[in-house]
Order: sequence, then C-alpha cells, then structure tokens
Amino acid sequence: MTIKEVARYLNISEITAHRLANRGILPGAKIGHQWRFHRANIERLVRSPELLQRKASG
Repeated sequence: MTIKEVARYLNISEITAHRLANRGILPGAKIGHQWRFHRANIERLVRSPELLQRKASG
C-alpha cells in the first residue's frame, strides 16, 4: 500500500500518515522517496488499537 492508500484506508490525511510513518507508528518501509506498507500490518493495527498506543508512547 502507498501513503495515499493507507491514508484513505485509515481515514486520515496523507500528511498525518507521513508523520505516523516517520515516527515509526505506522509499520512500513521507505523505498527511495516513497513509503510502502503491507495491508496485513495496517489491518492488525486497526484491529488492535493497543498496539498503536504502545508505539505512540514508546
């Protein structure tokens, strides 16, 4: 998934998705200048909000 796809999936702005990815809250990999995400990892975050809280506070 791209930043645009993740932002649409999570109903957040692309800027917010970039910030979360840069902070390591959204699990992804930066390839060149673009972020890429595995759908399964994003879905896991959606199903388990406590993972987001742990990542955000840690």
